[in-house]
Amino acid sequence: MIVTLTLNPSLDRTLELDELVPGGVLRTAEPTLEPGGKGVNVTRALAANGVASIAVLPVGGGEGNELRTLLEIAGVRAHFVPVGGRTRSNITIAERSGIVTKLNEPGCALTSDDLATLIRVLRTIVTAGDWVVMSGSVPPGFSAEQITEIADALATLEVSLAIDTSGDALVASLAARPRLIKPNREELCEIVGTPVGSIAEVISAATEVRDRGIDVVLVSLGSDGAVLVTPDATIVGESRVEKPRSTVGAGDSFLAGFLSKFTRDESDLESALLEALAWGAAATSLPGSAVPSPADIDYSHVRLVWQPDLDRPLVAG
Repeated sequence: MIVTLTLNPSLDRTLELDELVPGGVLRTAEPTLEPGGKGVNVTRALAANGVASIAVLPVGGGEGNELRTLLEIAGVRAHFVPVGGRTRSNITIAERSGIVTKLNEPGCALTSDDLATLIRVLRTIVTAGDWVVMSGSVPPGFSAEQITEIADALATLEVSLAIDTSGDALVASLAARPRLIKPNREELCEIVGTPVGSIAEVISAATEVRDRGIDVVLVSLGSDGAVLVTPDATIVGESRVEKPRSTVGAGDSFLAGFLSKFTRDESDLESALLEALAWGAAATSLPGSAVPSPADIDYSHVRLVWQPDLDRPLVAG
């Protein structure tokens, strides 16, 4: 079982238009309203492809009720923890050129009682051998000590922990020795404290992180592909998207694709990375934060690169 924990979920509204003109009065296409938050998206992608997963998330206010309803309608398994604040509402503006502008609210703070309830719920759901994915931004005021509290609680349950977050929360989470982390280029730079401008530098930085005790470092690089570094292998992959529509949530589908294979057979790293690339590329071809179903996934657009140009400058941010 793959359990996701989303500490700062959201209700995501996506608006598509020809071009964003500051100060103008613009007409958009019909808006798309979807459940959001990185862990929620991972569970949505897994569910869409028949992989067992359950999302754990706090919800509050009218937006929280609407988020709950959307997940229930979609048939996504979730455990909702009521909290006193209001679930945040995010807006994504997608231009036809492929430029995406995101307006993300900070979310509501979690009290110590809220955190205790989330941990108690995890203990009732998770069993030894499961994977727990702690993913997404943290609420305002959430501390490194609280990250550690969650990680320590999970450690006693003998689960595999995967982390996909950023900033101080990402750095703090490394002390918990998660089995897997999925940074993007910017987040990898945050961890090692140096710029990363080529595939060679990505591999070097990911290897440094792995040497700190992280078994699997899975780096998503957008249009530059991905790099996977484990104690046994370093693999580079590429993907192409002919008609990109939205990158929102693509990294979550990328992680879901990897886990869908890796959690069943940890020895087949090549298939796991190809699955990640294919799911991520498919998500980029869809509107808003939509997740791909099997019909959307095209494996002809992804490949492993056994002799990559290590010094080629990265173009994706």
